[in-house]
Amino acid sequence: MQFQSKLPSTTTTVFTIMSALASKAKAFNLGQGFPDFPMNQDLIGLVNRAMRDGYNQYAPMEGCLPLRETLAEKMEDLYQRPVRPDTEITITPGGTYAIYTALTTLLQPGDEVVVFEPAYDSYIPNIRVNGAVPVTIPLEYPSYSINWNKVRAAVSPKTKLIMLNSPHNPTGAVLRHEDIEELRKLVHGTNIFIHSDEVYEHILFDGLPHLSMIRYPDLFERSFVSFSLGKVFHCTGWKMGYSVAPEWLMKEFRKVHQFNAFSCHSPVQVAMASFLKDKSHYLSLPAFMQDRRDHFRERLSRTRFTPLESHGSYFQIYSYSGISDAPDFDFARELVAHHGVAAIPVSAFYQSGKDDKVLRFCFAKKKETLELAVEKLLRV
Repeated sequence: MQFQSKLPSTTTTVFTIMSALASKAKAFNLGQGFPDFPMNQDLIGLVNRAMRDGYNQYAPMEGCLPLRETLAEKMEDLYQRPVRPDTEITITPGGTYAIYTALTTLLQPGDEVVVFEPAYDSYIPNIRVNGAVPVTIPLEYPSYSINWNKVRAAVSPKTKLIMLNSPHNPTGAVLRHEDIEELRKLVHGTNIFIHSDEVYEHILFDGLPHLSMIRYPDLFERSFVSFSLGKVFHCTGWKMGYSVAPEWLMKEFRKVHQFNAFSCHSPVQVAMASFLKDKSHYLSLPAFMQDRRDHFRERLSRTRFTPLESHGSYFQIYSYSGISDAPDFDFARELVAHHGVAAIPVSAFYQSGKDDKVLRFCFAKKKETLELAVEKLLRV
């Protein structure tokens, strides 16, 4: 039989490859973005109670209303804009699913999508599987900031969507007020949509604010915003996220969603609705995660790795250009095999394989894990 793949150039992800190498070498896995410290026991108790109380059947397609109401309260409190829980929020099985569904809702074959690289690895396959065309723009190394002149030059009559990600994976860069103003000028009077990946919304450092698209009525009216509860509360395996958009866009999103996952884990939704009532559970996260970032950075300052700026997310980017001239994939493999630490080569986040000799480390780990990993990196 003949078959034409929709993603002919797509292979096994770098995360799968590096995690497999880490497992084989019994290395410390600072590559993939998941915590190794215990999650909140109260949340586990709430999920158990929801199961015992009988919340074990399908949730409503749009998500449990108490959770959507709690999220709406949270967003209004944080971003000073009311969000309607009935028509503007949909609960999804993870942030990546929310991204895919938003892109499938918006894109038609031949549409062009602006993607800033390095980019989270799901973006471009999601674009291509919908028959659209990614238009990649490299962020400015080493700050990983957006060059808006390059964006303006890349926009064409076919431009349908701009993909944003702040705090940024893999670099930890964040949008600044000047970026918001440039974006406003760029899309004003156009039919360009925005997708804003904000799964690390509560993991910002150094006193910087999170500039969500929800804050800005003129931007939100053309936006899908994707969030992750798994990233926020250290339970990535639960796959729980949500999408936020104006009613007219969310209506179309739900048309796609209802014939795909339809709904997601009922007990977790019930538990999260209760857990989120205590604002300290998410307001304490920036300080908690910055403490780990600072701890990791201070310990790694004794090595020959050079840190680049990181103001959010689980990740810190380090240059190894003072250690080796090897391509980053080769250096990452050597790091696992000979030194027992796994990291992600940042060239994997570029379609071109652009190699600036930098690796992504995940510091969302127990301090003892970070200490042991750094002891190994001191020998590099």
